[in-house]
Amino acid sequence: MYKHIIWDFDGTLFDTYPVMASVFQKKLIELNIDETVDEVMSYMKVSMTYAIDHYKEKYNIDDEFINDYIIKSEEEEFKYCKPFDGIYYICKIIYNHGFKNYLYTHRDISSIDFLKKFDLYKYFSDFITYEDRFKRKPDPEALNFLIKKHNIDLKEALMIGDRDIDVLSAKNACIDSCFFSDKTQRSTLSNYNIDKFHDLLPIIGIPL
Repeated sequence: MYKHIIWDFDGTLFDTYPVMASVFQKKLIELNIDETVDEVMSYMKVSMTYAIDHYKEKYNIDDEFINDYIIKSEEEEFKYCKPFDGIYYICKIIYNHGFKNYLYTHRDISSIDFLKKFDLYKYFSDFITYEDRFKRKPDPEALNFLIKKHNIDLKEALMIGDRDIDVLSAKNACIDSCFFSDKTQRSTLSNYNIDKFHDLLPIIGIPL
């Protein structure tokens, strides 16, 4: 039974990648650069740093481009991005069973604003965001901090994410992981794979 559920944000709690990639693609078009949304998204799903470094090297885009993208992306994300189907229900069920939800993301505190906007904030016990300045995933520093702070039994902790770095950060912190993909992608490194959040309940140990 997992009593401590640690959530990634982008691509896990919230379906943000399509909007992020669309904004980036439109900014590239302004430079007469043709890239598909799916191609941009594939790099973003590794990490935003990876995507930015890739396009900086490929097209020599500058910091002004990146800064403009960040401003526009934040505006569009807050307008259009929503939690994945089932997230509100799952987080509420976890909370109502006396278990704990935690947020662990490289995104800044805008992630907390999203949780508040969709009435999810009340179901979370703690938050780690960019501002906490922990080493980036897959380094286990942030997870180790949460584990120590909340006196978490390692056998009762589960990290949920949509990327290998989420899975590896869990592995490096000696806790189990669950890989989420709303498509057919799977992780051979993760303890569990799901493509809909309803399937998470029996994994956690909550009866359907």
